[in-house]
Amino acid sequence: MKVMITVTHLLGTGHLSRALTLARAFDAAGHEVLLVSGGRAAPHLHPGHLGWLQLPPLASDGTDFTRLLTDAGAEADAEYLEARRIALRHALTGFAPDILITELYPFGRRALAGEFLSLLETAQDQTPRPVVLSSIRDILAPPSKPSKAGRAEEIVTRLYDAVLVHSDRHATRLEQSWPVTPALADKLRYTGYVAPPAPVPHPQGLGAGEVLVSAGGGAVGGPLFRATLEAARLRPALHWRLLVGGSDPALLTELQAMAPANATVEAARPEFRQMLPHSAASVSMCGYNTAMDLLQTGTPAVLIPFDAGKEEEQSLRAESLARLPAVEVLRSADLTAPALVAALDRALAAGPRRDSGLKFDGAAQSVAIATQMAKARA
Repeated sequence: MKVMITVTHLLGTGHLSRALTLARAFDAAGHEVLLVSGGRAAPHLHPGHLGWLQLPPLASDGTDFTRLLTDAGAEADAEYLEARRIALRHALTGFAPDILITELYPFGRRALAGEFLSLLETAQDQTPRPVVLSSIRDILAPPSKPSKAGRAEEIVTRLYDAVLVHSDRHATRLEQSWPVTPALADKLRYTGYVAPPAPVPHPQGLGAGEVLVSAGGGAVGGPLFRATLEAARLRPALHWRLLVGGSDPALLTELQAMAPANATVEAARPEFRQMLPHSAASVSMCGYNTAMDLLQTGTPAVLIPFDAGKEEEQSLRAESLARLPAVEVLRSADLTAPALVAALDRALAAGPRRDSGLKFDGAAQSVAIATQMAKARA
């Protein structure tokens, strides 16, 4: 079968990473995949041999997701956005997928509703019509007003066959962050968490015994990294390794100049997941993909959820993980070097976690659900 997945990451790269994991699962099952990316380039995420289409890229203006910027940093105008809509429609009609998956929409990316609705309406006119699915993570940004939830449900009811919820229903249900009516509940298909296979320790032992500090692939980790370097001075017996993502070389240079002798500051590494299993602890934000890595490895963790602007997703996820042993949560407003060291000491004392029993085969289950629906339609 042919599978088209469309995703636009606007701030960090977690959405693209999760879409890539899904795409690779479809590819591994023998299906032809086209992944359409509408965000800026993320060099550490490689599509490999997968079919790939890059739309004219967009990014948010910080946490203002209503103001969309081009790759050059200018505000995207109507002509720029129309070029994206045309490219999406051409990709759909040219590729003719059996399965169409939109990542996050219509539960988010409302600023891009025009291009998504254009894509979905075009899909309705195809013969045969593809199975249309929405792909969403465990925790969503709660709607700021009831009308937004109502609009999302109307679109799902009219244009989608199902919603793939990438969560273990026994751990986190959609109701924790989004109002679920009976009509919406009928569309939900819980897949388990979408994560790559559990990482094995790095063959060269990179990261062994270290405190690994990360902030995803975006450019919002400055305060976390600076506080961590101050904390490193308070715990000189520990070696701290900061993996700095994003595309701001000035931040990396600044942090390297600040680093004490017991801290290494370098660009984000693609083998980060292999470093986690034998690291002493992790200090990070609480995006979906990072949470999956920590749940799979059992690494002691201090979570500082990203909560700038009106962001609530990471805070809600961190609250749900705080019940686990060796997981400490520190609000960004409380982030100081002494508070971070205290939280780290508690996480280290609790030791590595044992198997959580949660389901991490969400990518394979998504493939099974989607292909079964497509076969039933045929």
